[in-house]
Amino acid sequence: MGTWGSEQVLGPQVQGELTLVRGEGTWRARISGFEVPARVSGKQVSVVLPGGQGELRGAWAGDGQAITGHWIQPRLWMSGMKFATPVVLRPLGADVWRGQVAPLVDRYSLYLVVQKQPDGAVSAFIRNPERSFGSRLTFQVSLQGNAVRLTSTSGKVNIEGTFDAREGLLSLRHPSLGMTFDFTRRDRNQAVGLYSRTPATGAYVYQRPIQEDDGWSTASLAEVGLDAKPIRQLVQRILDQEPGPEPAPAIQGLLIARHGKLVVEEYYQGFDKERPHDLRSAAKSYASLLIGIALDQGAAFTVDTPVVSMFPEYKGRIANLDARKRKLTVAHLMTMSPGLACDDDDPDSPGNEDRLEDDVPDWYKYTLDLPMTRAPGLGAVYCSANINLLGGVLRNATRMWIPEFFEKYVATPLQMRGHHINLMPSGEQYLGGGIYMRPRDALKLGQLYLARGVWNGRRVVSQGWVERSTANQATMGDGRTYGYTWWRHELRVGDKVYAQYEASGNGGQLVMVVPELDLVVMFTAANYNHVALWRKFREDLLPRFILSAVSDDRVTP
Repeated sequence: MGTWGSEQVLGPQVQGELTLVRGEGTWRARISGFEVPARVSGKQVSVVLPGGQGELRGAWAGDGQAITGHWIQPRLWMSGMKFATPVVLRPLGADVWRGQVAPLVDRYSLYLVVQKQPDGAVSAFIRNPERSFGSRLTFQVSLQGNAVRLTSTSGKVNIEGTFDAREGLLSLRHPSLGMTFDFTRRDRNQAVGLYSRTPATGAYVYQRPIQEDDGWSTASLAEVGLDAKPIRQLVQRILDQEPGPEPAPAIQGLLIARHGKLVVEEYYQGFDKERPHDLRSAAKSYASLLIGIALDQGAAFTVDTPVVSMFPEYKGRIANLDARKRKLTVAHLMTMSPGLACDDDDPDSPGNEDRLEDDVPDWYKYTLDLPMTRAPGLGAVYCSANINLLGGVLRNATRMWIPEFFEKYVATPLQMRGHHINLMPSGEQYLGGGIYMRPRDALKLGQLYLARGVWNGRRVVSQGWVERSTANQATMGDGRTYGYTWWRHELRVGDKVYAQYEASGNGGQLVMVVPELDLVVMFTAANYNHVALWRKFREDLLPRFILSAVSDDRVTP
């Protein structure tokens, strides 16, 4: 009986100092015990470790001194995808450059709570802060000798292992990862990912966020016209939540900015401000931002350009090419209304995101080859492959690797740090979602749009594009409206109704903007595939505790 925990770091092995040394006609790279040749060709610099254990894709910066680029790490166990992380190497003396490689840590935590029921039966539930494994399952537990068996009440999931009573070690094999996790007994203060906060803090005491060098100015709640009482009630509600067998809100971060100042920054379940969070489909909203930036720079296409024309490499090879597909435009992709046979809510749909696996070498062509089910523009259907196809448009129009474009025109002006870009099997960025980012940096997307395309006095994207992106461009089958990769809603507080738009991701990754109140709110959470839980963040928690805290309707401080 009691609480058991297992926290594992599954990789990557290669990280830390990367040193590049130029000798007589040769280049060598050293990192994590490896020493391999480096390739320098013109402005391009590359390092490839054996066995696919990592590689550098970089180039000399404009001044010829620093080397900027991305470190590409091996596939993660927890997601199955590769990630690219920005890296900078600077001169450390004659013919020596050095930088820090800080890839996305592949961590996986499991907490098992075993309880005796009134009838004498032994039950258990599992919590996993990273992927939400087991969040809807309860188990019956049996122990015969040293053999342990957990059988879900539905009978569909079995977890088997062993129990070493002398060593106090419970070993269970994860059914989907195919790995064995060793659990040790935990008390309240040793299960940091199971509880909202460790140790228990009692009554919540508000503290103004700490100002750092990431571009955010901070202020107190009172300084921006927010009543502290409902905010304290919300945070206390999160802190008081105890783990139990029933699915419950698994909030891992709450950030609030008003009048351009960060005023609330709270983290839970083992997360903190430096731990990147998976944005899931909230990262789709970066796709239209990238398209807008490219158009602002004069890229040779418009939102009305036919998508097929943007992929000359497939000329004569696109399947199911009919008159309807020829009329499919960039705007149709951004509004989820291209008419392709692609529906993420239908597991049998040929374009469902789950079909984009490693055995599909070219995700762009796969999407373009899908049959048409209706004319473009006739109704929007949620489909990640539509948004990802915008990546091919961007790549072909700008002739840039998308992570480089993102770093130059989004991450750098928004003063981001520590983000990780997920990659398709082709090595190109996947725009359908899944960027890992510090919540403080993710919140900037909402602030950028609230400020009509400006961050800290620097214009990143045009005001016209922001207005167009957040306007009503399409309607989903359930009546929700959609802009260019932004969701649109109306929220009621008392007799007032506020327009709101948001970047939204599975599990409860929400960047929510309320323009009338000059307000941006972000939740991060782990309620994956449980929409009924995380949609309450917007429909209940936001209006009841945050919008109601606005003590005045001033748009400027």
